[in-house]
Amino acid sequence: MGKVINALNCKCPNCKEGKIFRDGGNIILLHIPEMNHRCPVCSYKFERETGFFFGAMFVSYALAAAEMITSLVVFWYFIDFSPLSVFAIIVVIAFLLSTINFKLSRSFWIYLFYKNKV
Repeated sequence: MGKVINALNCKCPNCKEGKIFRDGGNIILLHIPEMNHRCPVCSYKFERETGFFFGAMFVSYALAAAEMITSLVVFWYFIDFSPLSVFAIIVVIAFLLSTINFKLSRSFWIYLFYKNKV
């Protein structure tokens, strides 16, 4: 369970102290979070090879799809909004959660391929 908590907090998989991202980004200003190339504490290199984070797009897609499906079920079936209102709500939620999805997908991807050097 500790790995999941550290991945959600975007902590280094090697030392569990350093941060993967320098800043959180700002969705209102359309600023993507900046990622550290190496852990500031233990110097673990996050990007293993060129194009390493290409696969994180699939994780981000899965997160966004889960959020959209959940929103659809909640607002259409339980609250009984009109289809156009539900569509607008889903678009706003997807936009607002895009930076969080970006950070979480990269963090999950790093943890997925982390091998402990013992």
